[in-house]
Amino acid sequence: MTEQVILYTIIAAFIITAVLAPIFIPFLRRLKFGQSIRDEGPQSHQKKTGTPTMGGIVFLLSIVATTFLMTGRFSDIGPETYLMILVTVGFGLLGFLDDFIKVVMKRNLGLTSKQKLAGQIVISIIFYLIFKQNDFSTAVSIPMTDISIELGWFYCLFIIFWLVGFSNAVNLTDGLDGLVSGTSAIAFGAMAVLAWNQSQFDIAIFSVAVVGAVLGFLVFNAHPAKVFMGDTGSLALGGAIATVAILTKTEIILILIGGVFVIETLSVILQVASFKTTGKRIFKMSPLHHHYELSGWSEWRVVVTFWTVGLLFAVLGIYIEVWL
Repeated sequence: MTEQVILYTIIAAFIITAVLAPIFIPFLRRLKFGQSIRDEGPQSHQKKTGTPTMGGIVFLLSIVATTFLMTGRFSDIGPETYLMILVTVGFGLLGFLDDFIKVVMKRNLGLTSKQKLAGQIVISIIFYLIFKQNDFSTAVSIPMTDISIELGWFYCLFIIFWLVGFSNAVNLTDGLDGLVSGTSAIAFGAMAVLAWNQSQFDIAIFSVAVVGAVLGFLVFNAHPAKVFMGDTGSLALGGAIATVAILTKTEIILILIGGVFVIETLSVILQVASFKTTGKRIFKMSPLHHHYELSGWSEWRVVVTFWTVGLLFAVLGIYIEVWL
């Protein structure tokens, strides 16, 4: 396998998304699948009401098609590939249901938190059962050490926490035009490097397929966005990157590579905890990107800054995992 395969995979996924999006966006408009903007969000976002959502369908189709096409051509389609597709499609379908309820049934909150959590847990358990059947390692490695902690069946709980946690973390980050598209492309690019370094080429192909697909989507999702990915896309991307980390045994380093997602989630947790215990808010609004918006930053400035931070986290994560 050569570097050309990686390039071909990125280009193929990019082109598929870029070709499908202009067809799909008008279709969403005709179906009136427009985003409803919550009143409690920044008032500047109200002008985005009606922008087509559920655009994640486009890049998910690209990811699945490119992964099977390129893996079948240049590598072996093994259990790792099927596990990555299982979580990506499974979480994507869950997000699609959530989006459908929001835009078609006009329930702006979509699925209840309990319904969404239940769906995520079920998919995670199915993942674990297949994972265990294929005798994958249930140990967690500590970066920069030779320590590896064997979790045994407790790894099932770890998988549930990781898949659900990162799925929701990416979902929380998806609040500005192009924010998740850019940060996820960076994070998956880093994970592709780690998979390549381990000679896990099927995982590397999947990861760069995601990079190409979301970059193709970014053409239409950058500010001012012509389409939103919706929960269809964000839940799928979060579950997918957690899956890649589990299969490459880089679970802990994902906390750094996906640092933007982690920080955004922590900002929500801290905001809620502070308000419930003291009645005061730490941030002007959470997740964190809204705090900077309300502090006077333009939406584009916030997005580019978060992309930059995500890139620094990704480079540091690669350095720690590969060279230290």
